[in-house]
Amino acid sequence: MTNHRRIRIFLDSNVLTAGIVSAWGLDKAILSLCAARVCKLVLAEVVREEVEENLLWHAERLPSIDAEQLIEDYQKLIKLTHPEIVPFPDKELVRSSRQLIRHAADVPVLLSAIERKPDWLLTHNTKHFTKAVAERTSLRIATPAEFFRSLTELLR
Repeated sequence: MTNHRRIRIFLDSNVLTAGIVSAWGLDKAILSLCAARVCKLVLAEVVREEVEENLLWHAERLPSIDAEQLIEDYQKLIKLTHPEIVPFPDKELVRSSRQLIRHAADVPVLLSAIERKPDWLLTHNTKHFTKAVAERTSLRIATPAEFFRSLTELLR
């Protein structure tokens, strides 16, 4: 059996949250690839923190049994994916790197991705994670749809 390197995917909080709360879709498909360990989830602490806040917000609006299931599903996902954890970036580095991206709140996310150099950074936030940001940082930034289109090109 050959040992192939898995595609390392850094998920922005919007993709990770959507994948957890949605019944189906490309975001959920990406999480399935990570849970099956076809791809490696690269999870920044700053993203994890935001996702957990988002999930609690969603859970508060659900019947208690559904809220409990949502939290259990998230915990199971983390266990199944065994993500590569990226610690919070240094606060001084965040301050000094403000010019990298338009939205200040995205700086720690971007720095976390830069530190680990994933194969892909997937986000729905193309307003802030632009082609110019990708060029400045040498990161491959895409939406989940763009990611899957690239995968299909590899299979042709």
